[in-house]
Amino acid sequence: MEIEFDEQRSTPKADRETWVYDSSVDYKGRIPLRASTGVWKAAFFIIAIEFSERLSYFGIATNLISYLTEVLDQDLKTAAKNVNYWLGLTTIMPLLGGFVADAYLGRFKTVLVSSVVYLLGLGLLTMSHFVPSLKSCEEDQCQRPRKVHEIVFFVAMYMISVGTGGHKPSLESFGADQFDDAHPVERKQRMSYFNWWSFGLCSGLVLGVTVVVYVQDFVSWGGGDVIIIAVMAVSTVIFLIGRPFYRYRVPKGNPLTPMAQVLVAAFVKRRLPHPSNLAQLYEVHIAERGSRSLLDHTNKLRFLDKAAIVENDKDLQTQSNKKETSWRLATVTKVEEVKLVVSMVPIWLGCLVFGICANQTATFFIKQASTMDRKLTNHFTIPPATIYALAAVGMLITVTIYDKLLIPYLRRATGTERGISILQRIGIGMAVVTVGLICAALMEKKRLNSLETEKVAEGSTMSVFWLAPQFLIFGIGDGFALVGLQEYFYDQVPETMRSLGIAFYLSVIGASNFLTSLLITMVDHVTKEIGGSSWFAKDLNNSRLDNFYWLLAAMGGINLCIFTFLASKYSYKNVEKRVVDADSYDCDGVGAIP
Repeated sequence: MEIEFDEQRSTPKADRETWVYDSSVDYKGRIPLRASTGVWKAAFFIIAIEFSERLSYFGIATNLISYLTEVLDQDLKTAAKNVNYWLGLTTIMPLLGGFVADAYLGRFKTVLVSSVVYLLGLGLLTMSHFVPSLKSCEEDQCQRPRKVHEIVFFVAMYMISVGTGGHKPSLESFGADQFDDAHPVERKQRMSYFNWWSFGLCSGLVLGVTVVVYVQDFVSWGGGDVIIIAVMAVSTVIFLIGRPFYRYRVPKGNPLTPMAQVLVAAFVKRRLPHPSNLAQLYEVHIAERGSRSLLDHTNKLRFLDKAAIVENDKDLQTQSNKKETSWRLATVTKVEEVKLVVSMVPIWLGCLVFGICANQTATFFIKQASTMDRKLTNHFTIPPATIYALAAVGMLITVTIYDKLLIPYLRRATGTERGISILQRIGIGMAVVTVGLICAALMEKKRLNSLETEKVAEGSTMSVFWLAPQFLIFGIGDGFALVGLQEYFYDQVPETMRSLGIAFYLSVIGASNFLTSLLITMVDHVTKEIGGSSWFAKDLNNSRLDNFYWLLAAMGGINLCIFTFLASKYSYKNVEKRVVDADSYDCDGVGAIP
């Protein structure tokens, strides 16, 4: 049975306000009832577990460089590399997790499995601080950490990476799935969702780098881990409580196969002349089972259009036999989906330098804070990693003002639903972060000058709050760029690849972490060869991080120009119409949760 759609509203003429016809199902496998499923009533459960996961992650990540240098006795350069390796893998793993979610398990099950792995990693990390044989050293014998502790510590950390790999792409895309893109009200709510998702993320971050980090630094590392694992376990239970309210997407198999079929078909027909009109290109009139939308034909990457050329009537007659024709004939929509992914590659590459710049807040910025005066009173000292909370505060303020004040004004001013384009938002964030690096370079030079003036061996008497401007500026930049990247990679990928889309966003940060480590190695080598001394000495006070920040600022400025050019040439996804095959739903309520 085919459901009739209104061409203008792209929703069913009948019952469009009662039922959700976007290929999602409820927890019993039925068409979801709009009033009792999805939107904010479901999204809040999902944001709750994201809050706790980010509390856990940043409670570990922001203090990791301190742990490596103080407990595992690594030098600054080695510790910074290890932090970047861990952060890199943690943000690359979502590519695998997103693929599994889209192709096989579905997002809900992937989040559950990943949460279990995450909790096991946290449990092992906690044990390494409490089990006597796994501790870093014997009581009162802490000259050198035990090898067994180091091994257990890194195994636990990389288990957390694996858990995050499935958790991050699936959870964020699962939350966005709760809003029907074909419904005008819910579509606008989904635009706000990414802002409030980031609000929940930053709230968890703030508690992670204040409460958890304080306990780690002034009570015990194990005590901080106990808080983290308890919060994570409670939030997993909360996530399960929301099960009846969610809208689920059934996985449709390997999303990469249709892309490969388009490429093969285009190659096989490469000698055919390019079609002179759209009538020569194949497209279905009713979406395939489980498909949600048809895409308009575009003139970019025209060589791929040959995959949709109908050579003869036999192709059409045998189209029902998928195995026989799928590798020779593709629909216009499948071709356009491949174009979407290919068009994303330059944007992805254009974001890598931004990722390198943004990474400094979790490594060198924190280490700078450790050398400065962090006393609020005679009895209270701020942990170095806690200063990172200022970046989160900057991001919280930014997303709130953007969602509540800027977006309504920009919608009126531009007459568009979004206000400004996604790539414009990302570009603004890149520009702000570049300004933040200039500020960081000036502030580090001031810190080094103060050491020479005061002749202090251990550290500067400068207040740590001199670093506040650079953290706040970075937070503002992230409020534009990171939120924009999340929305871009979710919205512009094919609908069968949305977990992978979020993974693509995370892989920008992951790849940039590895590139940061490579850049540090190269700069270390070059500065030793040319100047005789490295910019990254074992002692931060003998390093020249100000020069490194100027280098990054120059790279960020050049990259912003390149990104602006790429964004000006980019064309966004253009949905033609939406059609749903109602027979693909189990209207009798028989079915399993995807």
